[in-house]
Formats: sequence, C-alpha cells, structure tokens
Amino acid sequence: MPPTDASADTDDLAGAGSSPPPPADTGGEDTLDLHLSEELIALFAAGENTATTDGDLLDGVAAWSPAPTPVGSFRLVPVRLERDLTLISRWMNDPAVAAFWELAGPETVTASHIRAQLDGDGRSVPCLGVLDSTPMSYFEIYRADLDPLARHYPARPHDTGIHLLLGSVADRGRGIGTTLLRAVADLVLDHRPRCTRVVAEPDLRNTPSVSAFLSAGFRFSAEVDLPDKRAALMVRDRTLRHVL
Repeated sequence: MPPTDASADTDDLAGAGSSPPPPADTGGEDTLDLHLSEELIALFAAGENTATTDGDLLDGVAAWSPAPTPVGSFRLVPVRLERDLTLISRWMNDPAVAAFWELAGPETVTASHIRAQLDGDGRSVPCLGVLDSTPMSYFEIYRADLDPLARHYPARPHDTGIHLLLGSVADRGRGIGTTLLRAVADLVLDHRPRCTRVVAEPDLRNTPSVSAFLSAGFRFSAEVDLPDKRAALMVRDRTLRHVL
C-alpha cells in the first residue's frame, strides 16, 4: 500500500533502485491491462539490437543542460568507469545503500553492473549527479518501455525510468533527494519530447524514498511484485508536471 508520509524532510534516498525484471501479478488501475501495444512491441523489437532511428534511445543525456534548483545547479554527467568507479563503489558499500542496491563488495561488483549498461545499446545510461560541480549522487536513466519492468505495467512508448542514490549521509533526510528527483524528472520531460511519463520502482520497504517521490510530483500507481523486491510503481505524468 502507498505510504502516508509524503514529507520531503523524511527523504533518505540512500538507495532507490536497482534493475527490475520478469513478470508477476500487479494491482491498481494503471496495471489492469498488460497487453502490449503494437507500437510498443515494435519498439522492443527495434531496441533488442539497435537504437532508434535517431541513433539515441535516450535523446543524448550527455548534452542535457544543467537544471537550476533551490540547492544549486544540478546536472547529469554520464559515468566513465576509469574516472568514477572508486567513488560509486564506495557509495555502494554504504550499508544503507547496499540494503537496496545489493552491489556491496570489491569495485569489480560495481564495475560489472555499470559496464553492462555502458556496453549495451543505450537503453540505460548511468550518470553522476553533480551539484555545483560536486559529484554527490548516482542516477540511472533508462527506457522503461524497453526494460523488463514493462512486463509489469501497461507501458507506453518512451516511458523513461529513474534509479538513484544519494552518496553522502549529510545529503540525506534534508529534502535534497526530493529536489533532485523533481529536477531529473523535469530534465527528462524537457529533453525527451516523446516521453509522456517518468516512472520509478523503489522498494516498498524504503518508505523515505517513496515519500520523496511523492513529494517530487510522482503519484503512487501500484504495488508491483518484481523478482528481487516488492516495489512501489511511481509515475510522474507530463500533463500534471506543473500541477503536482
């Protein structure tokens, strides 16, 4: 069930995601019809081995402009393993992060997770979240409609997903995660004109994370049983972005 506390001050976001796959039962009005549209099936087929016709499944994340926020200028910077691995691996070994990402261990564990994305077709882009020139968070921007997650809800073409974590304990519990979630969702909607919804699937047990999504303008859509967790399906609609 959805959490009742949507206060940004409860925001933790030590770990708000990891890749979800294969099918299971879902509930809620957004998940009643799991038939894939012909357009979505075509996108799956096209995405299996190649990018879309414009050559980039996520519309050039590296070129997205910075976003002004109440806590500073924020931008997404695609990860380079040789530069960023030690930092991200250190974050993954924080017990609060490891509880949800399950990537604790030597740097090779994190490297394998990130390299699978970097060596893929571009449907998932791992990024550092940089606030006023300081790397302080990790994001994965991914094509939810081309991800196994699409088997669990009625995905629309170009649905875009977010996984994230805040690296520093000092940045948690102060509403910063909520601010960045709203900023990143806005970046997606500003730079991906074909995307009508930004989605996320934080672990349902991670109440501070779910609350942060609610405070950032996402709505609770359904509880979803994924192979590695029971998740809260969160959705931010383009049509409601200036209302919520």
